[in-house]
Amino acid sequence: MQKNLHLRNILELNLAMLLISTSGALGRYINMPVPVIIGFRALMAGVLLFAFCKWKGISFRTGSKDRPTIILSGILMGLHWITYFYALKLSNVAIGMLSIFTYPVITALLEPLLLKTKFQKVHLLLTLLVLLGIYFLVPDLDFTNSYTKAVILGVVSALCYALRNIIMKTKVGNYDGSVLMWYQLVIVSIFLLPFLFIMDSSGIKEQWLPTLTLALLTTAIGHTLFLASFKRFSITTASIISSIQPIYGIILGMIFLGEIPVLSTILGGILILISVMIESVRTYK
Repeated sequence: MQKNLHLRNILELNLAMLLISTSGALGRYINMPVPVIIGFRALMAGVLLFAFCKWKGISFRTGSKDRPTIILSGILMGLHWITYFYALKLSNVAIGMLSIFTYPVITALLEPLLLKTKFQKVHLLLTLLVLLGIYFLVPDLDFTNSYTKAVILGVVSALCYALRNIIMKTKVGNYDGSVLMWYQLVIVSIFLLPFLFIMDSSGIKEQWLPTLTLALLTTAIGHTLFLASFKRFSITTASIISSIQPIYGIILGMIFLGEIPVLSTILGGILILISVMIESVRTYK
């Protein structure tokens, strides 16, 4: 019974990864300034999650001592999204998504320091395998073109994401994941609302459907499921399993954007997938 429950948890986490991976293709497809895209994404997802929480009768109440952490996590989430989408705009789905997947490595190194958990050598080995996979995915990276900026932004995005995940691990046991995600969306919306008026946001008239898809599938459902997984897995385990995201994202990029990966990309994807499978089997046992 316990193994069946654990298998269900792993499947739910992988579903979350599939939904979140749609951000790559959608981020490349939606033709609006990045702060405007993220602003509308946060606003729409916030409305959807608010309605869901009201429907489920979930309390929005939080403890005063937890609010600074929740606010900080919202700021980090906003920075993660903005830098990630700029990375996508400067490169392609593969480069944009894979550059942020340095975050399992960052997480594996930071989690034991910040949460005082036991350092596991196997996590370091698996994250090194992920890095090797990324090397094969982008072996000819030219540091004189826009791809360089994309990778730098991707690493900054990864750092923000890792820190956000680690600090939310300390709060996720006390609150419903939907409520925590909603508060983060409120913080992002507040900070980005001025950009909807400063920058050209008229594109939302033609691109409301992909933006709504980004808000609903990627954000409201995908990120809430991922946040809920923190109750069942360590942040490092969830991060390593989530390394399957670029595989999903590249496949979606092939289908919807015609971005066909080269042989080295396929090899790198296989290495990442192997690390995900090893960690899934290890935690299942």
